[in-house]
Amino acid sequence: MADITYICKRTVVSTKPVQPGKHCSLSVLDRLMEQNHLRSVYYFRTPGGREPGELTKKLRESLSEMLSCFPIVTGRLLKDPEGHWMIKCNDAGVRMVEGRIKGSVEDWLKSVDREKELKLVHWEEMYHKPYFWSTFYVQITEFGEGGLAIGLSCFHLLADPTCAAVFVKAWADVTLTGKMLNPPLFHQLPPRRPGGKNPNHEPHMELINCYKPIADKTNLVSDTKHATIALAFSDPMVRACVANGQAMNALDQSSSPSPFEALAGLFWVCISKLKGAGDGLIDMSICSDMRNVLQLDNGFFGNCMVYNKVNSRSLKEHKLSDVAKAIGEVMAKMDTDGITDLIEWLEHNGYQSPPPMNGCELMCASLEAVDPNLAVFEEGFVPIRMSSYVEPVVGAGHVLVLPSPPCEGPLSRTVMVTLPEDEAARLCEDDLILHFSPTILMGVNN
Repeated sequence: MADITYICKRTVVSTKPVQPGKHCSLSVLDRLMEQNHLRSVYYFRTPGGREPGELTKKLRESLSEMLSCFPIVTGRLLKDPEGHWMIKCNDAGVRMVEGRIKGSVEDWLKSVDREKELKLVHWEEMYHKPYFWSTFYVQITEFGEGGLAIGLSCFHLLADPTCAAVFVKAWADVTLTGKMLNPPLFHQLPPRRPGGKNPNHEPHMELINCYKPIADKTNLVSDTKHATIALAFSDPMVRACVANGQAMNALDQSSSPSPFEALAGLFWVCISKLKGAGDGLIDMSICSDMRNVLQLDNGFFGNCMVYNKVNSRSLKEHKLSDVAKAIGEVMAKMDTDGITDLIEWLEHNGYQSPPPMNGCELMCASLEAVDPNLAVFEEGFVPIRMSSYVEPVVGAGHVLVLPSPPCEGPLSRTVMVTLPEDEAARLCEDDLILHFSPTILMGVNN
């Protein structure tokens, strides 16, 4: 494995100055993510014949142009009179790291693991003076024998994984066409509809009860060494998993689970087994993007991921059909009224210093809106793989379900699983997962 040579770290600012005095407040869903940050890495094959640094320079210039539409990203953190974080849009810029690696991107991907991959996405923890701290970092790494890696990391307080994908796509659009095809939208979460305001309204407690224990959580970050594995499930593999998930409900065709529900159920069962849960299941929360439910455009820039806990008490056996059904029932309860009630409850019961949201249980996130295949920077410059991380890793671990390249079929998915290192190695050997024959894109000691 070739070492990375870091060329420089610089600040990139927008080409157009921000209106003086502009500030942006953050929502209650934003504030809950204060202890987390996101990292993602996009890999590309690149045309030959370029000088070292030529492509990096082009991307740096288009990034500067693109940032004119992202004043929150180039701003800095301040506290408002109530003690909540806000953004001063002062165009302080984002930090960019430039690096190079010998060899090709294909060679790198053959042996990459979590530790090596995270070297492609720079991140710095918040300074004791947050006003001087950049909340977004970009790293561009060129491969000497062809290929490029673009790493993006950001403070989860400002953005969720969908926002990160919007940011990269906007950068790609400006690079490819010279203009932004889908500018980001900065506004508050939608309030309850006027017709829905009822002084005698009884709130839906499903989601509220999931969030209430947040107040009792402590910092769960440990020194446990984690590993991340990435498994590619082709369209036929996912269809087989879905069919397995509805086998016991053959008389009710409407009960067919979604690809996410089927895969989440598969990994819930397998991870519970390797963690020694016997015939039962460990606690698990699911997380999903609620933009469509709240009738928000995908360009909405802010946190819109909502968590809910899946009740495992009635699931005593490892039946994929029952598990997928339970996950589907929980997903169905994450509706407009329930989310609006949750937002209003959070606004009245806010926490000044919330712990990591991915608490002590297993967290499984649907990242269906995080489509890396839309990030086309130039003709022939198409993503060949993308990795996503929610940090820090706490509790039982993470399962992230993402779209796969279109050539793998419409239902194909990539699943990234982060667990303690010994458990991740055993998961790769699980008979139930191997039954579906996924391709191991990244393993332990790959």
